[in-house]
Parts: sequence; C-alpha cells; structure tokens
Amino acid sequence: MSKTEMSKTEGNTAPFSYDGLDRVIHEKARLGLLTSLMAHPKGLAFADLKQLCGLTDGNLSRHLGVLQEAGLVEVTKGYEGNRPHTSCRLTRTGRRRFLDYLAVLEGLVRDAARAAGREDAPAAKFRILPI
Repeated sequence: MSKTEMSKTEGNTAPFSYDGLDRVIHEKARLGLLTSLMAHPKGLAFADLKQLCGLTDGNLSRHLGVLQEAGLVEVTKGYEGNRPHTSCRLTRTGRRRFLDYLAVLEGLVRDAARAAGREDAPAAKFRILPI
C-alpha cells in the first residue's frame, strides 16, 4: 500500500467520499466554463464563452454569477466602441481551486482504475489519464 493510500485510509474513515470535489466547480456547465477560462488566462468575451460551452445567455449568466459569488471568476462589463462588452477571467483563487479540484478528480480516476482491477496497469494505457 502506497503512502498516499495509507494516509487516505488512516486519516479518513470514508476514503471514497472525495471531499475535494468542490460542488461549485463540479456542475457540468461550470466545469466547462472554468476549463475554457483556464485555457485562456487573459479571459474570454461572454459571446466566446457562450459558444465554447454551448450555453444560452441566461444559463451562462447564471453560472457566471455562481462562480463570481464564489470568487472564482471576475466579470468585467464595459463598452467596445458604443457596444456593450462583457469579459470573464479566472481569479487567482479560481485558478488555485480549479487545480486543487483537478488533483482530486485525478485521484478519483486512479481509484476507479484500481477498483476495476487494473491497479498494475498504467492509467494512460486505458486512456484515463494523459501520459
């Protein structure tokens, strides 16, 4: 048993509870939004996020509001010329929390691979994790 597995079982009576799966991030649309913003550190326009994530104006506004309230994204409203322009970007806190979330998710995938009886095979072999 690895050191990580031992600390998981010794320090946690529910090793598969995955407490680090942040509910604010874990929702499908918000996960897509954060992934899009992570790939574009300078931020994205509202219309670009809408297209990338396949959301309606209302859904995108609602999910951005949840992420903004949690301090994960910054939404800036202004004008380009005389047209309204909304841009969104990850905050430092948002970036850190998203990376923490991904680490927990990666552990979940490893645990699932082990539970499937593939503990001895590298995760990349069955295309779960990147090499």
